[in-house]
Amino acid sequence: MEHSNHDLMAIFNGCFLASFNTELVLGGDEPIYLPADAEHPHHRVVFARGYFASALHEIAHWCIAGAERRLLEDYGYWYEPDGRSEQVQAEFEKVEVKPQAVEWILAASCGFRFQVSCDNLSGSCQPDRVGFTNKVREQVLRYLAEGMPQRAKILSDVLREHYGIAPLQPADFPAMAPIDAI
Repeated sequence: MEHSNHDLMAIFNGCFLASFNTELVLGGDEPIYLPADAEHPHHRVVFARGYFASALHEIAHWCIAGAERRLLEDYGYWYEPDGRSEQVQAEFEKVEVKPQAVEWILAASCGFRFQVSCDNLSGSCQPDRVGFTNKVREQVLRYLAEGMPQRAKILSDVLREHYGIAPLQPADFPAMAPIDAI
């Protein structure tokens, strides 16, 4: 199945440009969220380097952000760059569970492979990718059972229709076995 940035931008913009004054746009090396300003009439979810996965990740953050956060560059959140300590990595993963759960739902909605992003390649600790994946999965299952954020639901439904994906089920989100159990 082909996953086109053009299609994703058209779908996102078709869903949210008029209703939330927000557009998905291709950017350069770094993703960013930029609220509307004097030079740009629309809020912009900017994804990096043309990567489909980057677009899904940035969209997921937008789907989680509340109205006040969507008026701030990068939603007003801190970002600790690569090279995090174990404690800072744990904080990073804690705040990333919900957006990455939405990202996984959106990826599944278009038949795209999802992998968690621990985003700490040169850190002083080795992230527990399996444990983090399973935490994200638990949140996905909560969203499926209790309802997901409204904008994520809207986009998931439109993506599933576009890509011909059946309604999502818990079985679409397999748990990862610990590495020592393999």
